[in-house]
This record gives sequence, C-alpha cells and structure tokens, in this order.
Amino acid sequence: MLRPADGMYILQASILKTIASPRRLEMIHLLGETGPMEVRRLAEHFDMPQPTVSQHLAALRSAGLVEAVRTGREVRYQLVDPDLVAACDLMRQVLIRRMARMGDMAAAYSSQAPTPRDPVEALR
Repeated sequence: MLRPADGMYILQASILKTIASPRRLEMIHLLGETGPMEVRRLAEHFDMPQPTVSQHLAALRSAGLVEAVRTGREVRYQLVDPDLVAACDLMRQVLIRRMARMGDMAAAYSSQAPTPRDPVEALR
C-alpha cells in the first residue's frame, strides 16, 4: 500500500536514477556554469559522438531536468532549474566529508597496526 509521501520518493528516485551517470552529472554542471549549449558544442567538449550526447540529453529532458530552446535553426539545451547544480554540489560536499572521515579512519588504523619486519612473517 502506497503512503502519501511515496509518490514524492518515487519521483525523486527516478530523477536520481537519471543523473546517476558521471557524464550526465558533468553535463548538468557544465550547463549550469556556461548556460545553454548546442549538442555539437557539448559533443566537442566531452569528445563524444553527437548521437551519444543526444541520448544523454534525451534522458535528462525526459526527467524534466533540461529543456531545448530553439533560436532560428539553432537548438540549445539548458537546465530547467539552476538549483539542480546546487543540489548536486550539496551531494558532492557530503561525499567529500565522507571521504575525509574514511581517510581519518584509515590513518588511525595504519598508525595502530603493527608493521611486520619480514613479509614472510606477515603471512603467518
């Protein structure tokens, strides 16, 4: 049985699944920094074939994260909501703090672990 909040979680999970691609995250950040761009320029920036870039943009567009804006014969893609970059940056900060904690744990462990003098002795 679905609870009232489930709909929002389902929608959020769908969007997170769409941006769970390193290349799509990078596209989001680039569009947030530079503003609207054509597929050709995105393909050049990422050194990827245009059809591949178009597939990524189609997924982002389907999720409602980017939109195509036509100016004459030119089509540019832009973020629908600039706060998307802020949300991604927030997650990046969470990851940086997590990596720092893991680094602190690794450093604490390595300073406490005995260091064997003989590699053969370490295997015993």
